[in-house]
Amino acid sequence: MGKPTGFLEYTRKVNPSADPLERIGNFEEFHPGLEPGERRIQAARCMNCGVPFCQSGVNFGGGYSGCPLHNLIPEWNDEIYNGNWREALSRLTKTNNFPEFTGRVCPALCEAACTCGMNGDSVTVNNNELAVIETGFQNGWVVPRIPPVRSGKRVAVVGSGPSGLAVADQLNHRGHQVTVFERESRPGGLMMFGIPNMKLDKKVVARRVALMEEEGVEFRVNTNVGVDVPAQALTEEFDAVVLCCGSKTPRNLAVPGREAAGVHFAVDYLTAATKKVIGESEAFAITAENKRVIIVGGGDTGNDCVGTAIRQGCASVTQLEMMGKPPVTRAASNPWPQWPRVLKTDYGQQEAIAKFGHDPRIYQTTVKEILTDEEGGIRAVRTVRLEPKTENGRMQMVEIPGSEEELPCELLLIAAGFVGCESYVAEAFGLERDNRGNLVTENYRVPDTNLFAAGDCRRGQSLVVWGITEGRACAREVDSFLMGYTNML
Repeated sequence: MGKPTGFLEYTRKVNPSADPLERIGNFEEFHPGLEPGERRIQAARCMNCGVPFCQSGVNFGGGYSGCPLHNLIPEWNDEIYNGNWREALSRLTKTNNFPEFTGRVCPALCEAACTCGMNGDSVTVNNNELAVIETGFQNGWVVPRIPPVRSGKRVAVVGSGPSGLAVADQLNHRGHQVTVFERESRPGGLMMFGIPNMKLDKKVVARRVALMEEEGVEFRVNTNVGVDVPAQALTEEFDAVVLCCGSKTPRNLAVPGREAAGVHFAVDYLTAATKKVIGESEAFAITAENKRVIIVGGGDTGNDCVGTAIRQGCASVTQLEMMGKPPVTRAASNPWPQWPRVLKTDYGQQEAIAKFGHDPRIYQTTVKEILTDEEGGIRAVRTVRLEPKTENGRMQMVEIPGSEEELPCELLLIAAGFVGCESYVAEAFGLERDNRGNLVTENYRVPDTNLFAAGDCRRGQSLVVWGITEGRACAREVDSFLMGYTNML
């Protein structure tokens, strides 16, 4: 806890944001932190609630609420309030390998379950977390921790997203020799190429990778396991192989005209944008400049596309969402501490409102057909309105006859989520996938093999915090497999 009466004395104050019309001129982060005195006040709001739901990570009402990593939130909030920043860092990093990532991109499941949020505003847990780790880096407290003893065991990790990095970090500190294989030009997975720079600066990812390299982790980039390196070579050369290759098969848009030029998956669009921003390409391979952009998908990825398109100078941007508009406040059927299913206007939508004067989202609408010009490029989309109907006991969104509408469009981005790991990975290792396209394991291990899997390729498309959680849990299973026991947390 922080100050016993802090939640009664102080109001919630989040990190400020640069003005939308200013920040869209670049791809830099735009959330400067609060000064230390104000941050201590925010930590003081952490109350002595008795049962800290914030660190529970429990499924309430069909969705998780509370931190899956079980971060010791009341403890490090108390340390912040008392000015003990180094002790706060120690408590935070006990359960979270990469607070600099979660502090920037996590939707804060912890805050959804904060007891202060039951009748008021939750504690700024996410901002506090980021302040602790960045204070640690600024003061030189985050230093390489090189294992004093090596086990002699070798582990290959395929993929360097949050789960892959967490597995590698945990097992390396345990004393195993870890080699991470990454098919892209830089480690980080979707954190490097799938999340825009203004949301997660790529220097932050590179800083962590450099630290891990100093600690003894080897990274082999531009290496596609299953293509450049046979799967069998890894299983024979290493004592254990951990697949953390993500859920990178994008959900397609099966409509007439899908093959038109100017239709792209969101992940390809965001990757191309990042490569330009970090200097790996001279120009945007896919650009929204002077184009009318339509994005299919109302989630975080769709929002990232909105923000990116605006920065590239789009003529307009529209975001289509199949489901209905959420309520502004919690419904009676969605009580605390469930995840609040309420309307969220994220940074990209805020920027669209500031630039174009209206919210870019259109609810209960999807694309029915893509219309092309004489050269085969997209010129417009035909949309259709949807309504919820219960059929055979199951709610579905069905078309409303006669509700079709034509919207001009020169760039269509599909941000409809992912449907499992890429098939060539599973085929290369001869692994089974379930009906959601995920790798099948038992406690993260493929039975009777030295193969393990963690993260989105095993769990399905999820959050960075869940990737880290999976990576830590998988690392325990790998360590137990290699050593016959484990003392890892």
